[in-house]
Amino acid sequence: MHRPMEGIRILEVAQFTFVPAAGAVLADWGADIIKVEHAETGDPQRGLVKVLGYDGAQAGSSFAPIMEGPNRGKRSIGIDLANPAARPILEDLIRRSDVFLTNYLPGVRRKLGLTLEDIRAVNPDIIYVTGSGFGSEGPDSDRGSYDATGFWARGGSADGVMPADAESMAFMPAGAYGDNIGGMTIAGGISAALLGRARTGEPSVVDVSLLGVGAWATQFTVNLALFTGGPLPKVRKKSAAAGNPLTGSYKTSDGRWLQFSMLQPTRFWNEFVTTIGLPHLVDDERFATMEAIAAASEDIGGWFADAFAQHTYAEWLETLAGLSGPWAPLQNSWELGNDEALIANGRISEVVDADGVTQKLVANPVKFDDASVDMKRAPQFAEHTDEILRELGLDDDQLIELKIAGAVT
Repeated sequence: MHRPMEGIRILEVAQFTFVPAAGAVLADWGADIIKVEHAETGDPQRGLVKVLGYDGAQAGSSFAPIMEGPNRGKRSIGIDLANPAARPILEDLIRRSDVFLTNYLPGVRRKLGLTLEDIRAVNPDIIYVTGSGFGSEGPDSDRGSYDATGFWARGGSADGVMPADAESMAFMPAGAYGDNIGGMTIAGGISAALLGRARTGEPSVVDVSLLGVGAWATQFTVNLALFTGGPLPKVRKKSAAAGNPLTGSYKTSDGRWLQFSMLQPTRFWNEFVTTIGLPHLVDDERFATMEAIAAASEDIGGWFADAFAQHTYAEWLETLAGLSGPWAPLQNSWELGNDEALIANGRISEVVDADGVTQKLVANPVKFDDASVDMKRAPQFAEHTDEILRELGLDDDQLIELKIAGAVT
């Protein structure tokens, strides 16, 4: 059962990436996702032409990765939720759905009749899911957020990667970084809620906040700060374990980097020093214990750095291929997209875009039954409006009336 969500219907009234990314994951898992977009403007993310300085699309192509990633596998219907003529359509969709998924702010939901009470009045058994900036309760429950603010800045990640003497604030390593992590979290919450409803008959109300996801991602330092009773001192993090040169990062002769994470240095010592061309350090009694290695870590790290500086990145990838201890090359986005392990596990998936061109997207990280993801492209704006309305039983005359009224597009 590599598509365990088949038969589950989800109504998504959301935009940008945070919550739509959850829908994309569930679509990968087999759910039928109907994405409601504004009848005229659609999802505002369709209008983003640049993200973090990068072009979001290419001339002559319908494929926009920023839309495809969080919206693949869905169907799109264009509805003006503020138009009374559209309300019966929305309510029919609610009745047919297992999950209502939104990231609209509370005030907008009240205005459009999308509150929990509104939705449950139509379908008492529906699971009601919100993605919020700062949670459904508390002083900031009505405030909006993007991942750069709620997840990255307020959620602790930015501070965690910045040294004490930083002259500028560190920014996220990729667009929608926290959004995609949060979307995966929402997908897990929905899955648990569906299981709970199947067992008890009771539908849940689920909320996942960007701030909560940020705190979860940084929980080690948050928990440690709470335990010690104050902010943690700034530590330059070159490795996972200070004083262990087998957990550091080292630069190659051509300016690339390699990361090592051997938390038991004595276990890997002989193999490591032999592999990097320092066989004279094998069984060296000066470094027979972890304490001895830690005491001499500055000198040892210098020797290791000199050794790695003797060869290129490509040469080290070949030399280190058989090393048993944990290590990894520092990869850029192109290299990651072509990573042999991702490809072998079906985590880079092909889709055929609206122009008939085969494209590639990152699949969600969960694999069922060793099967690759059967991924479909994201919908064009309101592409499935007529199809979905006909599924609801409307005929051509009714479709035309709704379009003339501006209720759908």
